[in-house]
Amino acid sequence: MPQLFPSNPSDLMVIRAVTPAIITMSLPFARFGVWRFGGRGTLVKLSTGALAVFSPVSLTPEVRERVESLGGNVKYIAALDLEHHLHISTWKKAYPQAEILAPEGLWEKRNKTAEFKGEEPFSHVFRKDSPNAISEEFDAEFESEYVHGHASRELVFLHRPSRTVIEADMLFNLPATEQYSKTPDANPVNCLTNLVLPMLRTSVPSTGQRRFAWHILSQQNRSEFTASAKRIAGWDFDRIIPCHGDVIETNGKAVWQDVMAWFLKDDSKHV
Repeated sequence: MPQLFPSNPSDLMVIRAVTPAIITMSLPFARFGVWRFGGRGTLVKLSTGALAVFSPVSLTPEVRERVESLGGNVKYIAALDLEHHLHISTWKKAYPQAEILAPEGLWEKRNKTAEFKGEEPFSHVFRKDSPNAISEEFDAEFESEYVHGHASRELVFLHRPSRTVIEADMLFNLPATEQYSKTPDANPVNCLTNLVLPMLRTSVPSTGQRRFAWHILSQQNRSEFTASAKRIAGWDFDRIIPCHGDVIETNGKAVWQDVMAWFLKDDSKHV
């Protein structure tokens, strides 16, 4: 199996305070070992002092130190889809009081492998057409959308106080400049990444990524994907923190509307 994450994450991870309550943990990640998508976990401190981590990455000593600086009370660990789950066990072991949030099917997928077989069922499983309340403190600050129509069953969250959307594979913002900034060559684009770059960037007009979302991401159930894209477009947000590519610090809603334009306009005549 090709190496996805670097073997020396402490040396290459960029830990940054996006806001006083939001910390991003960005590092190199190569899909299938060749496409430089970058990886990112996001840590959010709720007003109650509880911490929530979304799509957690390597729990390095530096990350532990940052968690402790925020009070150390990790209460929620969110696997944002069927793919972004590799480090949740490490975080759960370190913070056993935490509750795992995940889409339906992830526990079953993990339980088929020797590495994760026998682990306890997750605390909160998002299911189609079911209430997805987490807790009073979590729901007071986060809006959530379960994108069942996405092949990877995406979970998307809005942190209302900071007007920040946190997501995994709904929208990409390559090149992954920050995530590769501490590598020896600091180059987020190799020849193979360059081939897919037009499909995974947000430069206006983002025709390539529109096609990618329409023909690839939503092919499992386009009507449900469309409904989710519209609900997210109705949220009040300005920033988007994606797992892959740079953080969209401002004008995130305009970016979302541009990438998802074909879904928002119910226009099915695309190539």
